[in-house]
Amino acid sequence: MRAPVTRTIDGCRLVLVQGDITTQEVDAIVNAANSRLIGGGGVDGAIRRAGGPAIEEECAAIRADRGGCPTGSAVITGAGRLRARHVIHAVGPVWQGGRHGEADLLASAYRVSLTLAAEHGVRTIAFPSISTGVYGYPVAQAARVALRAVVVGIRGTSLEEVHFVLFSEADFDVYAEALRELLPG
Repeated sequence: MRAPVTRTIDGCRLVLVQGDITTQEVDAIVNAANSRLIGGGGVDGAIRRAGGPAIEEECAAIRADRGGCPTGSAVITGAGRLRARHVIHAVGPVWQGGRHGEADLLASAYRVSLTLAAEHGVRTIAFPSISTGVYGYPVAQAARVALRAVVVGIRGTSLEEVHFVLFSEADFDVYAEALRELLPG
């Protein structure tokens, strides 16, 4: 287990941790969702299993109302049995080689998540590495996009702490290197 890596941006702590996003003690956790908001594997499956049926019920209501959530966007639900109060379901892009707007869509998913967090009074939030599982986005490229989007997006907000929760040591190491490149120190 890697030791956390921390930076401070405009009074907000940005923390990289290795661990399980479902156990984070934050106001909101972000789910790497699909556009249909139907439960899947990976992070999505773990969050839904830990949070219980309430999350699926709220996602079903959103599907009935809006038909889902477009790539690059996000919606918010309660967190069911999770420690968090909210789950923000962010839809990242499927990797298609990087020439189909994937970076813009991924950055948008992070930005919209931060906007929803602010609208719901969230002070602490935890992100996974969106799109790097079954969607195939290369972790090193995704880390740079994600960290840049969040560093820019938290400036001037009321967020106090943003976690990136990386499940594997390898992903943690890639994010830590990308953070050192972006914010040396």
